[in-house]
Amino acid sequence: MATQAVVFTTKTGYVLPSQKFMIPVEWRRYQLSQLINKALSLTDPIPFDFLVHGEILRTSLAEWTAEKGVGEEETLEVEYFESVLPPQRLSSLPHDDWVSSVSCSISQHFLTASYDGHVRLFDHSQNCIRDVPAHLAPVTSVALVSGPNTGDQSCIIASASHDLTARLTKISLADDTTKPSQPLATLHLHTSLLTSVAADSTGSTLLTASWDGNIGVWDSAVPIEDDVVPESGDRKKRRKIGDNDRPKNKVPATVLKSHTARVSKAIFALNSRQHAHSCGFDSTVRRWDVEVGVCTNTITTPERPMLDLSLTNDENILLAASTDRTVSIFDLRGSDISSTVGTLMHPAMPSCLVCPRTSTAPQVMVGSYDGIARLWDLRSVRSAIASFRVWQGMKILDVDWAGDTLCVGGEGGVDIWRISQGERISATAQK
Repeated sequence: MATQAVVFTTKTGYVLPSQKFMIPVEWRRYQLSQLINKALSLTDPIPFDFLVHGEILRTSLAEWTAEKGVGEEETLEVEYFESVLPPQRLSSLPHDDWVSSVSCSISQHFLTASYDGHVRLFDHSQNCIRDVPAHLAPVTSVALVSGPNTGDQSCIIASASHDLTARLTKISLADDTTKPSQPLATLHLHTSLLTSVAADSTGSTLLTASWDGNIGVWDSAVPIEDDVVPESGDRKKRRKIGDNDRPKNKVPATVLKSHTARVSKAIFALNSRQHAHSCGFDSTVRRWDVEVGVCTNTITTPERPMLDLSLTNDENILLAASTDRTVSIFDLRGSDISSTVGTLMHPAMPSCLVCPRTSTAPQVMVGSYDGIARLWDLRSVRSAIASFRVWQGMKILDVDWAGDTLCVGGEGGVDIWRISQGERISATAQK
């Protein structure tokens, strides 16, 4: 039987001694994974995938070398990493209307925003513990600003809506609370519907994006008095409910202006309130110095109106979903970022995407209008490494991912899935 010389490498904790293996060329991923497990003497088997010259091995070594024109005398360097196991559907959170935004940022809870104007908080037992009528029009985005606080077990959340405002709301997680939620402030700037709201890692600064082409920069402090004078109807309401219960009106600290069409998404760099990224229907991705209030870099992708953005956990890669059924990959490590370094092709419009926050793996989950979620490994962009249908005939509108838990929102409500890798499964089995 013909063989191929192989040297294995890995960035995982499962490291083989440096040596050359003579591998039968008919072997595929399964046999290679068995070899790694046997060589490491692992008690609980861990499935591995293999990366060869930047591509995940999907065929036998013989087929791969024949396709690439690699001779038997060459030594292949093969990187192995934990496989993503088939996703498992855990539960659903029924909603009466479309769910536009979901968040897993509050531990042991799911935060959702719906087209009925409500923001809801569910516990991990699928109980809706808070139902907040935050807006009088569809809510497009929701984000955790700060908390939970150890004292009163409360969180501050931000929501954005078609009603041209964003809102800060205090939500209590305590069972015995007398005030489940409290509106704190209403953010006034935009002249068209809002598409997203995001907070920096400290919870001190917010970004809002809108179809009016502007991005609002806000501090999250609740003012003692209104920043803008309430309208006459609001003044009447103020006399009825009192100053303490009425949300205060806020104006932005800065307005970021550079987009020439609708802004779809604005996000902060992961550990910074100074730098941000945005995308829009002008087919651009823009980098911002938020403190100075200027656009520092513009990446133009002709005829690709952008819908959503996400950063990898190491902040080296920025990904943008667009209406032409692609996800563009931008490498942020260079000083001059002017074009994409790769593209993920989809059969349907990718509406949303998220990179895992608790993993260094270069992966992204993409939700699409065909109701299918696809997991991509950015080391191999030819095809998704896993895909699963969430709903039949209903669109996915948002996804969020924390640890092993994936939350999917859309026209079918909310579904909760488990996305596990071999290492995590093995660790769980050993407990």
